[in-house]
Amino acid sequence: MHTKLLDERVVSRAKQRGIDILVYAPHFTRLPRIKEQAAAHSDSELRVVPAREVFTGDWNNRRHLLAIGLDEPIPDFITFEGAMAEFDRQDAAVVIPHPEFMNVSLTHPEIRAHAARIDAIETYCAKLFPYQNRRGQRIAADLDLPGFGSSYAHLPGTVGEAWTRFDRDIESTDDLVDALTTDVDREVVHRDGLSHRGRRLLEYGHLGYENSWKKIDRLLLSGDEPTHPRNLLYEGRFDDVRVY
Repeated sequence: MHTKLLDERVVSRAKQRGIDILVYAPHFTRLPRIKEQAAAHSDSELRVVPAREVFTGDWNNRRHLLAIGLDEPIPDFITFEGAMAEFDRQDAAVVIPHPEFMNVSLTHPEIRAHAARIDAIETYCAKLFPYQNRRGQRIAADLDLPGFGSSYAHLPGTVGEAWTRFDRDIESTDDLVDALTTDVDREVVHRDGLSHRGRRLLEYGHLGYENSWKKIDRLLLSGDEPTHPRNLLYEGRFDDVRVY
């Protein structure tokens, strides 16, 4: 948990690194498309689990929530409470990626306030530096919440740099949701050494691109995102909680 891109290079790298389950949660992509791509890239060696990293709030006050096990589409740019209510309705697992990272993550007080509704906190992200990962580890320990590790791959080569090892076989999305929501024993594992640090630097550099030209493109040039709550896919169900 999790990757932002999915193609044959990603599948090959995941298999080389011994990954059995790969969570796929690209930004601003509709759930039906994510599910379609996940199914197309799954086989007997690797199961790709579809998920959504939902942007709650507006661009200046957004919080990312990773939901696994969704059956119905959910948009971005809705309130935090609106997103959490929908996750609960669909019995999805809700985990917190990159806590307290920049202005896109839940803070320690926010996580504390909603701890009963959160299934896990990212305690190792291959994109982040050690001091940033230690923040997640401290929050998880303070609130007695399970952790998880993630490559958070925006580049193919980062897949398999960090992962979560559960103490049971997981062969489906339902199995993963059950493992996350029932506090199954797990171990957060990551690679190390110069190669790993190099991948982290590449990913961090890519973050600059994500938050410069790509962000400008989204805000000024691209119009509404496919996951905007006004999109016909959502049939107006989120009009009362959308922020745009």
